[in-house]
Amino acid sequence: MRLGTLEWSPALDHPDLLAAPVHQALLAWAQHAPDAVGQVLVTPIDPEQADTADMSAAYDLPLEASANCVLVAGKRNGEERLAAAIVRATTRADVNSTIKRLLDVRKASFLPAERAVSDAGMEYGGITPIGLPDQYRVLLDARTTTGPAIIGSGIRGSKILLPGEVLAELPGAELVDGLAKEIPA
Repeated sequence: MRLGTLEWSPALDHPDLLAAPVHQALLAWAQHAPDAVGQVLVTPIDPEQADTADMSAAYDLPLEASANCVLVAGKRNGEERLAAAIVRATTRADVNSTIKRLLDVRKASFLPAERAVSDAGMEYGGITPIGLPDQYRVLLDARTTTGPAIIGSGIRGSKILLPGEVLAELPGAELVDGLAKEIPA
């Protein structure tokens, strides 16, 4: 399949283009939903072009097709609460209101890059909701569940493409209206 200037192929046929936790999670998901996982595609990209805006421009991809994954944490009664928020690239995760409320914490903030990479077992700029540790809630903005979704593959040298409807079937995913806010023009 072709999107932008890239050729996309079934992800499970290319484990070399996936971080180990992502590959393992796709294999496990395929046991329960082979049709869904069959729609998960991957393509190699230049790691220097992995950031969303750069990738969109370099490969003629619509910015609104990209879905960014940010890792967020907060504490309540000494207990750390973690989440991955997946939002369209044309929006911004509502950390200070919606995510804070969902985690039931006084303050929520983005994880530092070093911690995000360490926890996820993925490269910065390639973190994806597929294959995150179990302690992470996976929160999907409702806008990510229709149309194509380009997400990380766990490494900077590739991207995953899947239908938003399949992203919504990701094990443990929670759909949230208003998880993100539009970025002012």
